[in-house]
Amino acid sequence: MHRIFQERPEILAPVFGVLGVPLSAKATVDAVTTDVTESRPLERRVDTVLRVGPSDGEDFLLAVEAQSGKVPGKEASWAYYISYLQAKFELPVLLLVVCQDRATAKWAAGPFDCSTRGWTAQRTYPLVAGPDNLPKITDARTAAKNLALAAFSALAHARSSECGAILEAISSALLEIQQTDPDSAEYVFDFLDVTLGKTPAGEKWMEIMSTFVSYFPGRGTVRETAYLKGLADGEAKGEAREAKGEAKGILSVLEVRGIPVPDSVRERITSCTDLDRMDAWLERSRTVERAEDLFAEGPSGEP
Repeated sequence: MHRIFQERPEILAPVFGVLGVPLSAKATVDAVTTDVTESRPLERRVDTVLRVGPSDGEDFLLAVEAQSGKVPGKEASWAYYISYLQAKFELPVLLLVVCQDRATAKWAAGPFDCSTRGWTAQRTYPLVAGPDNLPKITDARTAAKNLALAAFSALAHARSSECGAILEAISSALLEIQQTDPDSAEYVFDFLDVTLGKTPAGEKWMEIMSTFVSYFPGRGTVRETAYLKGLADGEAKGEAREAKGEAKGILSVLEVRGIPVPDSVRERITSCTDLDRMDAWLERSRTVERAEDLFAEGPSGEP
């Protein structure tokens, strides 16, 4: 029944007329290969596919896509995913698109039509989760009861001014939960480490995590980075204070000895942070005739 359309394409216009789809009698019709097998391997991957078995109905598949922005042609891929999964698993398929901003969410909601001449052959209606419909969980008690949802809320609202409050609530909940359910706490820690990354929300998360003393060595998580950064900052501040004291001592010795200190020499002394070098300068300050001689190279070539 289909071959006649290839061999006698002139019947296409009247058949379309019966179907109520307008088509000019002068339209060109060309046969295209019927083989839809990919001539070259083309990798197609849905972000996540879940098989859901509800207690009140048939099983279905849920394809989940994370979308950070509008991507031309993505809607065609979504239609392909749905059709392919339905054919392969013989189950209904729903598509859920997760977005972080309203503009992307509005676009992702579709619907997306495959249509022409006023007739739609296929229509894709994604479900969309984003800033407009995901709750902002800013209460620690609520976050503790719905930890995964709270983490998902933080991701969805990462660009919102309220994300900081969400992260504060999560951190408070984690302090409690990590004692009774360390696996869940660890998952949320790592989830936020990875998904927030080097964003303003990620910087806020690092700031919050810097208060956590416990960390996991060698894993490079935000907790570890923040904790080690705090230690490094503390050491750096201690060295800076010591360097400042050394500089003051050098200048005091030169002043007591009545040796003039040009601005360039003073600047070099006060800006130096190399404690070993400053020890050498302090020793020399007791014997030099000019302030500039502090920086003269010794026999070993040391400044």
